[in-house]
Amino acid sequence: MAGRVGVSGLIDPVVLMRIKSLHLRARIVVQGFMSGLHRSPHHGFSVEFSEYREYSPGDDPRHLDWKLFARSDRYYIKRFEEETNLRCTLVVDLSRSMGFGSIAYSKVEYARTAAATLAYFLSTQRDAAGLVTFDERIGDFVPARYRPGHLHRLMVCLERAVAGQSTDISTPLEQVAATVRKRGMIVLISDLLTPAEVLKTRLGFLRSQGHEVVILRVLDPAELDFGFEKAATFVDLETGRDLYIDPAAARAQYRANFAAHAREVEEACRSLGVDLHVLSTARPLELASFDFLHSSAHLRRMIARAGGH
Repeated sequence: MAGRVGVSGLIDPVVLMRIKSLHLRARIVVQGFMSGLHRSPHHGFSVEFSEYREYSPGDDPRHLDWKLFARSDRYYIKRFEEETNLRCTLVVDLSRSMGFGSIAYSKVEYARTAAATLAYFLSTQRDAAGLVTFDERIGDFVPARYRPGHLHRLMVCLERAVAGQSTDISTPLEQVAATVRKRGMIVLISDLLTPAEVLKTRLGFLRSQGHEVVILRVLDPAELDFGFEKAATFVDLETGRDLYIDPAAARAQYRANFAAHAREVEEACRSLGVDLHVLSTARPLELASFDFLHSSAHLRRMIARAGGH
């Protein structure tokens, strides 16, 4: 890749977002991510998504691979086919508020790239990926599949322009709950600019159906710290209203309101057993991939214990 890589080996997201092809962006991130896994000192974790997984107490020792033990001095179990089958539906917010960006790209561009990266990663693992895009209405609904041409279809849907005026997180989550019958993983990628109680109700319905739910909350650095200095007219991206704001006067109240809402969202997720990861759009995408990997590794272990059902 022509571009800068950070001192930690992670890809600079500013450079990444200059690549027009979403598919190429995703491939570059996944390649870097997988390379990082193999360099990781936690090697057992890096093989979680290959043909083996590390031995855990309770596993049948008859399935230990002694040749691999001789090479690595670690105990690994050959994975059964059902352990590799993960169904994941990516639910991506393409509403107007996601169009905000105080840096070189917007939240929606970051969210698209994160979704494309996860879809690409799932395809490399022969897992089924699906997609729901939404604003105040459902945009695209693509059931989870693993077959030739499916990844391209997901990429095309993710490329669609930001539309709509507001965000209605209820409708897409209701449709996912009504349509996705087989238990799996639901990954919601959104700024979550919605009342926490609404979010809790809809997520609770998904959890009651046996789905594992992961949230990647995408926020711009300016939303996280409200570092604006000069008074200016701000445009509400969802209503179109002009708002004159003096940051010095508004900063304390904004931060208090933002922190209160964040606590409500965190508590809702914690009470439901939902994994919540807050992502600044300045954060390298490989780190978002690691967040997902931890969550999906947990789900794979559940599938294995349940015998793939």
